[in-house]
Amino acid sequence: MRNDGLMIANRSIPSATVIPVLVYPDVRAAVAWLTEAFGFVERVRIGEDHRSQLRIGDDGAVIVTDARREQQPPQPGIVTHVIKVRVPDVNAYLERAQAHGATVLQEPTEYEYGERECTVEDLGGHRWQFTQTMRDVAPEEWGGVTVNP
Repeated sequence: MRNDGLMIANRSIPSATVIPVLVYPDVRAAVAWLTEAFGFVERVRIGEDHRSQLRIGDDGAVIVTDARREQQPPQPGIVTHVIKVRVPDVNAYLERAQAHGATVLQEPTEYEYGERECTVEDLGGHRWQFTQTMRDVAPEEWGGVTVNP
């Protein structure tokens, strides 16, 4: 970080503020699948099968890494995380993911907070929630509280 509080740009890391690092047993297979099924684009490869940086949309990013020692992929029946990705068309993303073998955990559903969402599980057991904004809704309209606008 610079003295003025702004981040220094670095081409060796995605520019997103939050970057999930997801563990897969086979990095190359995960990259190929995420590219085909979800439309991610590989931006940096580290070793043949150690790590890969992917991007999606204007500012989305994820790092795919190999399983080793303390880093283990998800286990069946244990949910430790869900990655939420904003998309322009939930149906299109769901159809694409299904065509590549994603397991649908929740069909597209519209919620009172203005989002239409579906949840799928990828080849490595990670859960992804695609969300499409249907309308602008103040949190107070559905029982939330705006803490810091």
